[in-house]
Amino acid sequence: MSSIRSQRSRAVSTRIQRLRSTTLALPLAIALCVAPAAAQTSDAVHHADAITVTGVRQAYRGDFAVREIPQSIAEIDAETLQQNNILRLTDALDMNASVARQNTLGGLWDSFAIRGFAGDENLPSGYLVNGFNAGRGFGGQRDVAGIERVEVLKGPAAALIGRGEPGGTINLVTKQAEVGRNFGTATLQYGSYDRGRADADANLALTNGVSARLIGYYEEGDSFRDYVHQTRWGFLPSIGVALSDRTRLTYDFEWTRVEVPFDRGIVVLNGDFGTVPRSRFLGEPGDGDTVARATGHQLRLEHDLNDDWSLLVGASHRDTLLTGFSSDAETVASRQMLYVDGHSLSRQRRSRRYDAEHSVLRAELSGQFDTGALRHRILIGGDFDQFEYDNYFTRFRPPAVSSAPSNEAGYVIDIDNPVYGQYPLPKTAVITNRLDTQRSFGFYVQDQIELTDRLQIRIGGRYDNLRLETENRLSAVLSERSRSRFSPQAGIVYELNDPLTLYAAYGQGYRANVGTDAKGVIFDPETSESIEAGLKLTALGGKLTGTVALYQLTKDNVLASDANNPGFSVAIGKARSRGVELDLNGHLPGDVDVLLSYAYTDAEARSSVLDPNYSFQINPGDRLINIPRHSLNVQAAKHFMIAEREGQLGAGVQYVGKRSGETGTDFMLPSHTLVRLFGHIELIDGLELFGTVTNLFDEHWYASSYASVWVQPGARRTATIGLRARL
Repeated sequence: MSSIRSQRSRAVSTRIQRLRSTTLALPLAIALCVAPAAAQTSDAVHHADAITVTGVRQAYRGDFAVREIPQSIAEIDAETLQQNNILRLTDALDMNASVARQNTLGGLWDSFAIRGFAGDENLPSGYLVNGFNAGRGFGGQRDVAGIERVEVLKGPAAALIGRGEPGGTINLVTKQAEVGRNFGTATLQYGSYDRGRADADANLALTNGVSARLIGYYEEGDSFRDYVHQTRWGFLPSIGVALSDRTRLTYDFEWTRVEVPFDRGIVVLNGDFGTVPRSRFLGEPGDGDTVARATGHQLRLEHDLNDDWSLLVGASHRDTLLTGFSSDAETVASRQMLYVDGHSLSRQRRSRRYDAEHSVLRAELSGQFDTGALRHRILIGGDFDQFEYDNYFTRFRPPAVSSAPSNEAGYVIDIDNPVYGQYPLPKTAVITNRLDTQRSFGFYVQDQIELTDRLQIRIGGRYDNLRLETENRLSAVLSERSRSRFSPQAGIVYELNDPLTLYAAYGQGYRANVGTDAKGVIFDPETSESIEAGLKLTALGGKLTGTVALYQLTKDNVLASDANNPGFSVAIGKARSRGVELDLNGHLPGDVDVLLSYAYTDAEARSSVLDPNYSFQINPGDRLINIPRHSLNVQAAKHFMIAEREGQLGAGVQYVGKRSGETGTDFMLPSHTLVRLFGHIELIDGLELFGTVTNLFDEHWYASSYASVWVQPGARRTATIGLRARL
């Protein structure tokens, strides 16, 4: 055991040194100006000797208007994020009804499901950053500082994106250096629970062809949860270089840190959500903070070969490290004193060191050509992806209730009258010491053919080769598994008239399940099949857009949380999700912004699974955890002028229906309706006052659940006021 500990100590020391050295490389990277200018649909314009570049070409998408894409795409733009003063990616995704919150590891990572499917509940959800598979790891919940907009790419896109969920993929478009411009913003805000935040965003034209965009934030304060104080900061610079009017280079850097106590939430005894106050912390303050760190780099080169063809080449690398202790409610009934006397909560004590590295290389060629009367728009690309996950986990677990000689042996806390630090912190034993390595490469091609002025078809496919290695250091067993698969896609788009377009799409997907079950067996890869059809609206000269979609998704080799072995997953076989969605977004006459998102999601298990050790039973028809059947988000905002000063007032409502709170049981989370208000007013030129109130009526609501003793309560009424300066 001492040998293992010394190895881990050396590993942590090496890891910290590597993070420090990576951070110190930032000034050198900036000095060398190794970075690109960017943004959606890049344009380069000469003004005298200066070059102005705005926008980033959308990887995996090509040069298509949204109405031409046989796929539902929703966008949460910068204005919506700013209106609602949204600070976390999790809160941003609440704006789209197709996305549902999942287990967040005590508030330490982002986890969500799209169209009912979430992937592995024991890992954070992956996402794209500027089209790169770059969101994996353990860097804490993502802050929206540095994010220009959030794209929810729904439906069968695996033929291009590859290793995503069949329900869809989140793509974060970051704020990029804009060459040839000088501008900036700075914000100070103060909110409920003594939370303060400062952030700044400055774009500097260093030379005619080089600009730097420097973005940073610092946030600190308490929360509605007792003993939960958090500190967050980040530095997110971007450097842009216009090498010519056809060639653009962009470098982005990410350096963030989150320090917050690990918080499993509240317990719900016998279905009573008033068992304890929503503010009550049932962990142990003496455990201290769990710390999540991230250091990332992304480099992209975009080159227009001519007016019809362009090339995108890029690479990204991200290091993350999560460390800390926690005291969590015991989930196994036979070890839980709470079920005996109704107030004594038996707890585990755990330590985590989740160390991950994620590297991606990718290239894509896009262009168009004609064959007779047919116009072809082509995407051809390939990528390499490597994810290494070093999982070191220790645990103390209370004995069976029948054999527990004292409350100290069970590490018990009284949920009605908690006394913290009552017992010495238990020593933990190593449960997991494992290195998972996933390597994959893929190639894809897509051709969208314009048959007539109104009719287009899309055909394509992707070949993936996946290899997973698991080195179990405790058992000295090395497990390996390799798989490959071709995933086809097809779609059709028909323009009924100027505002309305019909579309349909079919696709298959393939994704490796990282890790093993509680017995150390590597899971089979996940496969999926997706079909959807819908109607797209583009009206008021493009100011109002919307999509109505119907879909059905099926998956094999689906994973769910193992309630009896927290931190592990269990294979539940097949699952199906089908539903209807409506998304509407735009600017109406009368200077009113509107957003409407509704989803009906019917997501359920389609296999029967029985755990022989714990009688953990999943039956066909069981609902998937944390997935509501009905969800809605709607808001409206009115622009106005007062004394020649611009202002805005708005309100929004979010409804989330009841949903399963624990896999394999009948425990349900209740529905909730949350109301929010927001607004701003210009005080003087370049300075505005803004404010928000969320959960206006202070409703009791529950964000997600892992089990009835691990339920995450939602925030109470929260108000924020701040000043924003623009240069």
